[in-house]
Amino acid sequence: MYIVVLLFSVIIHEVSHGYVADKLGDPTARLAGRLTLNPKSHIDLFGSIILPLMLILLNTGIVFGWAKPVPFDPFNLKNPRRDSAIISFAGPLSNFIIAIISSILIRVFIFSDIAVLLFSTIIYLNMILAVFNLLPIHPLDGFKVVGGLLSEKQASDWYQLERYGIIFFLALIFIPIGNSNMLYIILSPVLEFMLSILLPQGIGAGII
Repeated sequence: MYIVVLLFSVIIHEVSHGYVADKLGDPTARLAGRLTLNPKSHIDLFGSIILPLMLILLNTGIVFGWAKPVPFDPFNLKNPRRDSAIISFAGPLSNFIIAIISSILIRVFIFSDIAVLLFSTIIYLNMILAVFNLLPIHPLDGFKVVGGLLSEKQASDWYQLERYGIIFFLALIFIPIGNSNMLYIILSPVLEFMLSILLPQGIGAGII
């Protein structure tokens, strides 16, 4: 169930990027056939299946993954830097919306154990996707979101950090801090706070 929920959550995340890009004047994703919920168009073997399965089996406490990135061409946008930030934010925003809708539904179907398990899983995984992707590290969405908020000069300096993104990303995952890593230490307080709001009292206890 984790894999299925995660798969469709990352697909909606990517389709949201493409949909907003299309609305802002760039039809690249639409012409490439990526504005569809058909998993065949989006599955990345490692990011969509192997990595999340490994994280679950290794009991890491954080489960995430990705689909094939939806392409967009900034040269088709009226304001490339600002519009790129909006397109980037659309993905995490879609995950926040899914989590909020599921938070409403879990309260409606709280009498059903299966529904509670399903919707709590949807909330948990979508919050991880939203918060994780908003980290200001290339190639995550948060990097371009920050770039769109800065002045022209500041943004130029900010984008120079793009080349170091993979180094920062690997450091977050592999540098140990106690019995955990930097990624878990950064994400867990935010996730615990958001889950305390989205999940009915008692259901979210110990989920992270």
